Amino acid sequence: MLDTSEENRRRHSLDPHQPVWLFGYGSLIYKADFPYLERQPAYISGWARRFWQGSHDHRGTPDQPGRVVTLIETPGHRCDGMAYRITPNVFEHLDHREKNGYLRLRQTLTFNDGHTTDGLVYIASEDNAAFLGPADEADIARHIAGSHGPSGSNRDYLVQLAEALRAIDAHDEHVFNLERHLQEMNR
Repeated sequence: MLDTSEENRRRHSLDPHQPVWLFGYGSLIYKADFPYLERQPAYISGWARRFWQGSHDHRGTPDQPGRVVTLIETPGHRCDGMAYRITPNVFEHLDHREKNGYLRLRQTLTFNDGHTTDGLVYIASEDNAAFLGPADEADIARHIAGSHGPSGSNRDYLVQLAEALRAIDAHDEHVFNLERHLQEMNR
């Protein structure tokens, strides 16, 4: 397993007295297990959410990784999620939580009122050791249905993400297709 927590600490020198915006597009939308000063829906442009990252530490195991989301650079796409204004000390927890291949990158966040701000987002690029890459959506759904790790079932991760996206009135064809495939497996 690749642990990126040290690399993330080196990447960004943050003023401990200046809050930072963090963009969440996966479990960070529905599982805010960290303190935040403010939270509101936002999106980033030019990125698509995909279940292409392996999870060896949360929704799978080192021998049988689950699949979780990462962002793939995709011109013309919009990825909806949740923005949190946090104090920099919160990154100690987040860097550990997102350590399996995710690196913090700077992105422009756009809020529903059109206001933009600079923020950080965790992205697992295709050159990280846990990257699983694209596959047929039915195959991805079967993989998710059979994966489980210390944070619970991979199925729950997908279902909770789909529900969280609906709650913020966001549409994501990839996530909703995978959810539909899961539902069809249960019939």
